[in-house]
Amino acid sequence: MSSPFNRRAAIWTGAVAAAAAAALAVWLVVVPDDPGPGDRFDPGAAYLDPSLPIAERVDDLLARMTIEEKAGQMTQAVVDAVGGSEDDIRDLGIGSLLNGGSDALHDTPEDWAAMIDGFQERALDSRLRIPLMYGLDAVHGNASLPGATVFPHNIGLGAAGDPGLAERTAAITAIETRVAGVHWTFSPCLCVARDSRWGRTFESFGEDPDLVGSMATVVNGYQGEDLSAATSVLATAKHFAGDGGTAYGSSTTEDYLLDQGVTELSEEELRRLHIAPFEDAIEAGVGSVMVSYSSNDLGDGPVKAHADEYLLTDVLRGELGFDGIVLSDWQAIDQISPDYNEAVRTSINAGIDMVMVPFDYRKFIDTLLEEVEAGNVSEDRVDDAVGRILTQKFALGLFEEPYADTSGADLVGSEEHRAVAREAAAASQVLLRNEDDLLPLSGEESVYVAGSGADALGRQLGGWSGAWQGTVEGVNEGTTILEGIGEVAGPGAEIRFSEDASEPIGAADVGVVVVAEDPYSEGVGDAGAGSHDMTLSEADAAAVDSVCAAADCVVIVVSGRPVELDGHLERVDALVAAWLPGSEGAGVADPLFGVEPYTGTLPVSWPRKVDDEPLNVGDPGYDPLFEFGFGLGT
Repeated sequence: MSSPFNRRAAIWTGAVAAAAAAALAVWLVVVPDDPGPGDRFDPGAAYLDPSLPIAERVDDLLARMTIEEKAGQMTQAVVDAVGGSEDDIRDLGIGSLLNGGSDALHDTPEDWAAMIDGFQERALDSRLRIPLMYGLDAVHGNASLPGATVFPHNIGLGAAGDPGLAERTAAITAIETRVAGVHWTFSPCLCVARDSRWGRTFESFGEDPDLVGSMATVVNGYQGEDLSAATSVLATAKHFAGDGGTAYGSSTTEDYLLDQGVTELSEEELRRLHIAPFEDAIEAGVGSVMVSYSSNDLGDGPVKAHADEYLLTDVLRGELGFDGIVLSDWQAIDQISPDYNEAVRTSINAGIDMVMVPFDYRKFIDTLLEEVEAGNVSEDRVDDAVGRILTQKFALGLFEEPYADTSGADLVGSEEHRAVAREAAAASQVLLRNEDDLLPLSGEESVYVAGSGADALGRQLGGWSGAWQGTVEGVNEGTTILEGIGEVAGPGAEIRFSEDASEPIGAADVGVVVVAEDPYSEGVGDAGAGSHDMTLSEADAAAVDSVCAAADCVVIVVSGRPVELDGHLERVDALVAAWLPGSEGAGVADPLFGVEPYTGTLPVSWPRKVDDEPLNVGDPGYDPLFEFGFGLGT
């Protein structure tokens, strides 16, 4: 892989190869007065020799590091926290930076790369020239980058049920992420959603652990055959373990009814439902695992996953053989105890290797050093953690090519990539009702389109798209469902649109009402939190009732989970679950007009009423509106 070393390429190459005395002179400028082990930077050090096995390089580098440098490597800070204090990256040896949510900080891959390369320069000014890793939540495309290809959220890919297609979406995400200088995506979410009131349901591939585990192919898509390639990013299986099984109302935080709550299961059930998919990811070689905010109660009271040494060390590391980075979630260790020293030592001893601090990184580093000095955290535990972090940095090729390769920037949002996103959107559509074979439409009809999801890119993108919670307006480029209908329908079709169905329907042959949830993420989307309650909005309900009373009627549901349709289906002739289809609304229109068949099946059970949750196949008295795995074909 070639790399445009647009900043200090000659210096870096000279240091690694010991090719030029002038380059070495530059490298030796920033050296602490008392650097400790290894004295000064040694360009002939074994850890800089790419021909050696990674394990040897790690051991050599660890032997040269001070305890302060090791603590820095275990620190992940949010990019906003180091803005204006960028020398801290060098002086503290911070191991990783991350984006806050999916915030769109820059408009182009080149601008993103320039920002991250600037941080990388600071890291390479440190004594041992250890590069940093930059991570973000590219969970369904690099949706932090305007113009990027955005795929259906995981719930839609679970409906498509095609592990190979899911892998292809991840491979494209990796290309559009690494080209912006980002090395690490906090994806895939291998949570098993057992209660659709959970605001993260759309991040799950479904309610069945076998279905979820089959989608661990996305790890191969992200990481590729060579993690150091300009087309690969480090993947993260999350959240270990049990976050999809939290009991309704189990959280002690008033605003969060499910998220960050307690999963109350026997160990056997926890393993069968929530740990099993991680085994598939580990077998695929996933490089990192993120720990869950939630707690597990296996019968002896709830234990925070971030404090659970049995699950993180005995099970994940020991029994399952995971040898990558164990990463905390955002400020999650703070929830272990109000005593920060206790929170730090408990989480590190439990098995956390890198802490997503994310703001007060100095406090974390100082506290960790205090705990090591006091003998509460062993240096062996620190070495194990740092060794895992360095192993992935070597695998990413950052010691050889630390700066971004933006030569593939023209691939971002390319027609080729968007074609795969359109294919994925079409494959994720689930046909739930089709009276008198109304669908597919011929494309020659007069079509009256209504509903809040028809012409709202932000609603079909969902959360984690341009911002943590997403936006109704949407910041990414794409095609709305209305635009897709106009594109796919035949030249003889007449398309009219009225979002609230206030315009006369007239002699329309068919009405298409696209109802939608507003975007949300995490606990903000828990049913009962804020305005998110898994029911149709008053405006959408009125549009369904009005349009379906006047014409043959198709209702398309754009949502991150099932919504309550009770009382609105009497006159509905065709019903489609579109999930959160991403940037390519034409993928929703393709099966609507028969360009592609309807092949999707329900990845979760669809309740008659919200209060029927939790509802999962195999439950006693199982009586959903539509069963798990249901889907009509065309």
